[in-house]
Amino acid sequence: MNNIQLRTVNVTRYVTPLREGGSMPAIAEADDGFLYVLKFRGAGQGPRALIAELIGGEIARILGFRVPELVFANLDEAFGRTEPDEEIQDLLKASVGLNLALHYLSGAITFDPTVTNVDSKLASQIVWLDCLLTNMDRTCRNTNMLLWHKELWLIDHGAALYFHHSWQNWEEQAKKPFFLIKDHVLLPWATELEMVDKEFRSILKPEDFHLIVSLIPDEWLEGDDVFDTKKEHRQAYVKFLETRLAHSEIFLKEAQHARDILI
Repeated sequence: MNNIQLRTVNVTRYVTPLREGGSMPAIAEADDGFLYVLKFRGAGQGPRALIAELIGGEIARILGFRVPELVFANLDEAFGRTEPDEEIQDLLKASVGLNLALHYLSGAITFDPTVTNVDSKLASQIVWLDCLLTNMDRTCRNTNMLLWHKELWLIDHGAALYFHHSWQNWEEQAKKPFFLIKDHVLLPWATELEMVDKEFRSILKPEDFHLIVSLIPDEWLEGDDVFDTKKEHRQAYVKFLETRLAHSEIFLKEAQHARDILI
């Protein structure tokens, strides 16, 4: 069983906004002396984007991908008072409490498939992961991968698990193909999907999903009237992931079909 824990840090300094992100994350410094990319619970998609980031990032880590350390980042209410930019001030005020942050990879560059080659196994592994997570946000336009010290790192899983923005027919959604995989930046090189499917199905265990989902702060689950209790809310995430993994042949076939059309 994997031991999954997240540290909690206190944000001490807002450094600069990253305006290329739709939810306007920021580089911030914490009381441990490190810089982080801070994802705000008060941003457009709310806590659900943080939940997707947490679940996606930690599943990726279990599968052996390089993912920046995720931490809970506590934001004090005093931060919104001195910020001159009104938009940022509102965002800070709406994000008081626990947020999510990724360790800032200083000097990292955005992955460009026309410059950097990715071998077929790694490409297949990343495509499989994004099919599992229904992550629509790893395209040529926005690869959400970084090169840091000549190694490939995965970032930004906030757009994954998009079913949870409505929870409509979520149990059926778990068994559906992921049609948006046709736009995946690494799909042309993903020639080893069947081998990766066997490998990753043997690594991921139900207890991993339970452990990761148990990390979600209660306050991120508030305001969703689909479930009577937070326990039921968490169980739905676990059930979705377990069902999706058990029916991986469905998204596997769709990815292979999309690749055949592409090439």
